[in-house]
Amino acid sequence: MAEDTIHVPNPGVEPLPSAQLAGDATADDIESIRKRTSVFVYEWPVRLWHWVNAACILVLCVTGWFIASPLPTMNFAEATYQFVMGYIRFAHFAAAQILTVGFFARIYWAFVGNHHARQLFYVPILNKHWWQEVFFELRWYMFIEKQPKKYVGHNPLAQIAMFFFMTLGTTFMLLTGWALYAEGAGQGSLPDQVMGWLIGLVGNTQILHTYHHLGMWFIVVFMIVHIYAAIREDIMSRQSMVSTMISGHRTFKDDSPE
Repeated sequence: MAEDTIHVPNPGVEPLPSAQLAGDATADDIESIRKRTSVFVYEWPVRLWHWVNAACILVLCVTGWFIASPLPTMNFAEATYQFVMGYIRFAHFAAAQILTVGFFARIYWAFVGNHHARQLFYVPILNKHWWQEVFFELRWYMFIEKQPKKYVGHNPLAQIAMFFFMTLGTTFMLLTGWALYAEGAGQGSLPDQVMGWLIGLVGNTQILHTYHHLGMWFIVVFMIVHIYAAIREDIMSRQSMVSTMISGHRTFKDDSPE
């Protein structure tokens, strides 16, 4: 009669019989969970601003396109019942106002929030180590570097892009947009008193329209690159990306310090 054999599970591969955390948790899973693998980075005002800002920019780009290139004449109803361009302009102005309030709120939070909240508003151009990291990230995005580095906040290359396209770009679009709105609001109105000077500085509103429209295309290009980079880094980097702007926690895929 053959002796009974006792099967001992491989602790690194097979599920632990007494695992309570998860039904199929292995010893390796439990050991990984014990490690500190995430850091809280983005507070809820920063995350809320990010998604509201993204929605506003999407509305502004779509409606701005139609304002610059209006729809052809539509004969589906009497002219008195049509207000298509009026609704498009209303959506554009409403999104711009929300974007303006949100941007000032974001500036306020840069002062009262954690240090990650301030990264959007400066570029440490005098820091030699920072520039080394910028060139490293360029090589990583060009698939020259094989192993990416870990970053808690934005990596240096992303910091440059966010500063120039979001901080300076949003400022430029708000200034030119409100100056154009001042013309429609009329002389003596509050928008005219605050931003009407920009029309005279530029020359005329046609030039200002051109600058504002070109600014929109720069923002569109940034959005495409930003979405691509976020998804790419979520897959290829050593830390979470998209989920971090939802939960606020940066989760790392390994426990190596560098």
